[in-house]
Amino acid sequence: MLRPLLNLLLPPQCAICDAQVSEPAQLCAACFRQMHFIAAPACRRCGLPISAQRHHVCATCAATPPAWRQASAPLLYDDAAKRLILPFKNGREDIASTLALHMQRAGAALLAGADMLVPVPLHRWRLLRRRYNQAALLAAALSRRTRLPVLPDALERTRPTTSLGGLRAGERAALLRGAIRARPSRAAAIAGRRILLIDDVLTSGATAAACTHALLDAGAANVDVLVASRVADPKGDAIPKANPHGTDDADD
Repeated sequence: MLRPLLNLLLPPQCAICDAQVSEPAQLCAACFRQMHFIAAPACRRCGLPISAQRHHVCATCAATPPAWRQASAPLLYDDAAKRLILPFKNGREDIASTLALHMQRAGAALLAGADMLVPVPLHRWRLLRRRYNQAALLAAALSRRTRLPVLPDALERTRPTTSLGGLRAGERAALLRGAIRARPSRAAAIAGRRILLIDDVLTSGATAAACTHALLDAGAANVDVLVASRVADPKGDAIPKANPHGTDDADD
């Protein structure tokens, strides 16, 4: 009831350019047009666009199925998406609401089939340095929109790992081997549940796979993945670190 008055006193702004918008968490028309949204048909396993509707799985996922069941993302991770993702990693916590709005649209089927949301964890030293876990903020924003419960500490990183930017898919997987586990105190809450894993960027899938294996080992019924953006190259080649300011860029 108070939202119209609040919008009048503090007009909502575009998360990218600060132009006035009609509703909180929206992008202005100009910034919205610059975004590359992933539309059907898309691979149901990795979320990447595919060429024909009759093929529900891309060739890469057909040859090497990912650990999780299904994945979805609203945005391709490109220069336009970075105008949202990189500020979000660098202190703009409010952008979580904007990203969650589009994640809810793209992941409607996954959200409808989930029992709970679980964010990808940060190691405690990186969490101390960054001050927040961006995946946990996205999970919380989605929970407010869908009423799904969040288990923010379901997973933990058992050791710090270097940034994955610039590494090939195999190198990423090797670096993460054994680095993520289900928190023992949360095993009962995970067992038998349909888990929706939440993160900001899906690159090679190494982090999502490590989290999926940890959740399945803890007894989860199944694991799907919902992210804000998806790197377009499915081959798992080395991803350059494009951010000149030293923060993590596509550090899945």
